[in-house]
Parts: sequence; structure tokens; C-alpha cells
Amino acid sequence: MKRFYREVAVAADDGSWRVTLDGRPLRTQGGQAQLLPSRALAEALAEEWAAQGEEIDPAAFQLRDLADFALDAVAGDHAGTVTALLPYAETDTLCYRAEPDEPLHARQVEVWEPLLRAAEARYDVHFERISGIIHRPQPAATLARMQAVLEAQDAFALAALRTLTNLTASLVVSLAALEPEADAAALWDAANLEEDWQTELWGRDDEALARRQRRQASFAAAIRFATLARG
Repeated sequence: MKRFYREVAVAADDGSWRVTLDGRPLRTQGGQAQLLPSRALAEALAEEWAAQGEEIDPAAFQLRDLADFALDAVAGDHAGTVTALLPYAETDTLCYRAEPDEPLHARQVEVWEPLLRAAEARYDVHFERISGIIHRPQPAATLARMQAVLEAQDAFALAALRTLTNLTASLVVSLAALEPEADAAALWDAANLEEDWQTELWGRDDEALARRQRRQASFAAAIRFATLARG
């Protein structure tokens, strides 16, 4: 698609913020008013539009796509989004370890235990640690508490969490990524510990490296989106 606008700006709208193209406020891909919770997020979306050349690149709108998902999908089905996210607490990657006598187990304990313990302290819950791949249910009280944590999130945070959990298979990592002091690089490495372990043993090809870099960019974009939405 050819670029069809000259000027990109942001404007206040009854407590929210909108991006305008040549003075016309944008709508979501679903046709709603694209009402954003912070000026910081609106300015970041405006930067995506301003950075386009003569041809518009749809892949360059990561933040816009997350905002539209929050407004078009999550805001209208908050409960459904929580229901979709809760299984990541039941099968959190950080809870499933190699057998204790395997070298990988020591690495998992070193990297994953601090994250799990921090989550247990933050939310006053207990996560079962499992050796092997056989599923073991998490305590009902833990799942109930994590459901309440998710229900307290707004549509923009939940939209970010959908991306983060899809990338990490870990609700613990994903929620930690939304904390103000989050170390995004360390969290990404923790979520990919087993992949990195295999790479150390067998190496990684260029295609796998490119795929990982794309996924990491999406991970970083989701964290940035949630941060900007908080303003």
C-alpha cells in the first residue's frame, strides 16, 4: 500500500489519546475508535506511522497491532482472555525440570528457582516442581490466586501477556516481564534455557538463529507496549 498521509500527530480525547493522520483520528482494524490509555503509547504508535516510507510495511506496526488486539479482542472478552492465559500457570515451563541426576537439572535450578521463588513471594502461592514431562496439577489455591492476578490486569496488559506467554510458555516469566524492574534479556534467556542448552551441545543453524531473533524482538515489543500503556 502506498503511503496516503503526510502528517502524523497525537491528540487528547476525553481522557484517552489518539493517533491522527493528517488530522483524522485512527480507528482500530476492527473499526473502533483507537483510544489509548497514555500519551506515551500514542506517541510510540505515531512513530510507527511516521517511520513509513513511500510504501507502507504492515510488519512494522507491532505496537499498533497489540493496541488493536487489546481494544478489539481483549476489552470485549476480558474473562475469555483470562481463561486462555490461566493454563500457562498449570503447565508453566519453569516448573518442569530434567531428572535430578542430569546436568540440565542443575542449570534449571540455578536460573529458574529465583524466578519461581520471587513469584511465590509476590503472589503468596506455591508452585509444584516436576522432574520429567509427566503432568502434575498445580495446587487449586495457586491457580485461584493466579486467576485473580490476571483478572486484575487491564486489556492492554492482558494483550501483552497473550504475546509473552505464547513466546515463553511461562506465566511466571510473562508476569515478571511486566514488572517495572524487569530484566527483559535475562527473562528471555530463562524462558529459552532448554533451547540454549541444546544449542550448546549441538550448535544452531542460521535459520534457527533468525527465528529466535524475531521471537525475541516480539518479546521485547510486548514488554515495551505494556510499559508504554502504563504511561
